[in-house]
Amino acid sequence: MILLGINAFHGDASAAIVVDGQLIAAAEEERFSRIKHAAGFPRRAIAYCLQAAGAKPQEIDHLALARDPKARLVKKLLYAARLPRLALERLGAWKKFATIQEQLAGAFDIDPAAIKAQIHRVEHHQAHLASSFLVSPFDQAAVLSVDGLGDFASTMWGTGDGAKLNVQGSIAFPHSLGIYYTALSQFLGFWKYGDEYKVMGLGAYGAPAYREEFKKLVKLNGAMGFQLGLDYFSHHRSGPEMTWDEGEPVLGKVFGDKLAELLGPPRGRDDAIEQRHYDIAASLQLRLEEAMLHQVTQLYQVTGRTKLCLAGGVAYNCVANARILRDTPIEEIYVAPAAGDAGLAIGAAFYVWHQLLGQPRSFAMTHAYWGPEYSSAQCRQLLEAQTVPGEFCVKELSGAELARYVAAKIAAGKIVGWFQGRMEWGPRALGNRSILVDPRNPRMKDILNRRIKHRESFRPFAPSILAERVSDYFEQSHPSPFMLMAYAVKPDKRSAIPAPTHVDGTGRLQTVERETNPAYWQLIHEFDKLTGVPVLLNTSFNDNEPVVCQPSEALDCFRRTEMDLLVLGNFVIEKKTFAIKP
Repeated sequence: MILLGINAFHGDASAAIVVDGQLIAAAEEERFSRIKHAAGFPRRAIAYCLQAAGAKPQEIDHLALARDPKARLVKKLLYAARLPRLALERLGAWKKFATIQEQLAGAFDIDPAAIKAQIHRVEHHQAHLASSFLVSPFDQAAVLSVDGLGDFASTMWGTGDGAKLNVQGSIAFPHSLGIYYTALSQFLGFWKYGDEYKVMGLGAYGAPAYREEFKKLVKLNGAMGFQLGLDYFSHHRSGPEMTWDEGEPVLGKVFGDKLAELLGPPRGRDDAIEQRHYDIAASLQLRLEEAMLHQVTQLYQVTGRTKLCLAGGVAYNCVANARILRDTPIEEIYVAPAAGDAGLAIGAAFYVWHQLLGQPRSFAMTHAYWGPEYSSAQCRQLLEAQTVPGEFCVKELSGAELARYVAAKIAAGKIVGWFQGRMEWGPRALGNRSILVDPRNPRMKDILNRRIKHRESFRPFAPSILAERVSDYFEQSHPSPFMLMAYAVKPDKRSAIPAPTHVDGTGRLQTVERETNPAYWQLIHEFDKLTGVPVLLNTSFNDNEPVVCQPSEALDCFRRTEMDLLVLGNFVIEKKTFAIKP
């Protein structure tokens, strides 16, 4: 039985395919369109998933869509009467969902009548919950989805037992921790869709000097809930301007003019960042953490569960995630690699498989490598076709020999583009589409930014560490395979790995297990043998673009940046000259 899950006409459009209860492939549309957070209909991602499963559109049995227009219909109608422009915008998207068979048929140039799949519309937050619990290693857990907005809700919670989700409550529009964080990110001058993660890094440079003011923005109550101080926001009055149909998503202003009375004037996009801005970011982050800890603690008191499955865009906040483990009764936590809206594709598919079709669980997502892969023959063909003799030094190595050679280059200060196996699912590069450098060099962050990444200086890079060595370097040791936890680096180890250690002494780590990524584990292991440090600095293989997907994109990024080596499968490609010295 073939199930296709889709997140469409929304930011981070994506697709996932499940065959007989097993995930076969999943990918975001942005990796193929090369448009960051691409919205619209994910035709390229669907084409990849079908190819990976060896299936045709006509063979899909169930089509799971991560949106249910009937959810909270009364509330939607009431707001539609107040905000007709917003209602018309959403009506356009709903119409496209109503003709999803035509959309799918048109993408593959076939007759819509040939699409026999049964259509299922899965409520946004139930798809989020399913994307975490139903692929987790837990048989029982508390479940929590915290997001911006989907199907007119921002938050949902309950329990997961076996193959069933039990929803116990939700928080509806206009109250939303995701919108809260977006609004303050805009106030701080970060307007691009998805910029919230930048503000999380910014906050580490400040102090929560506005802690009392932020209690007016997010008010916690005695139960699971919270309320926004709506006087300081605008999304509930005029409806945010949203562009979801095609291309890069755009979200209009969601903070209110009254916010300036509380925090001072907003920062312009190009204005200098002052200490006040760092302190606002720190206060923003602290209040989010307080709200998340409040919700999780209340959920524990209601359910008694010490295992938690977390989903939604707010689940990307790795600082809050680590505090949940440290400061609540939760003992184990699972956050899927695509916790945000891309993950809805997997969630919708598994919701249908388990919740609607009643099938038992037989799959757990222990790794994030669900995207395209390319053979050695394809890599060789690319090099033969797109390089000229003498342009690069090229050698072919494999296994331990490859790991030893590349580890020695990294230890010597070289910057390596590492392209291996199947592309990662979710926003983090996890050792298959990564740029890797020596974490011991305190100047490496600046070198990376100057030569390749060209990003803001306040944003940290991440450490990848052998899973069996986590407790040697970090204060917490709970697994973090998807780089969604920020743990304090032990004080005596901060001088050993200064490059990926943030200004607050933390690292957003990835724990690397030999079983899930043997090639990457072997590389870090060889680096450890050379240096005594079982850590590499890992950042995504890109330069102000989506993470590279194909070998040709990796070669292009290698050429136009000042990377030293490109490891394309078993091929090691080295530049002969460099324009800028390290």
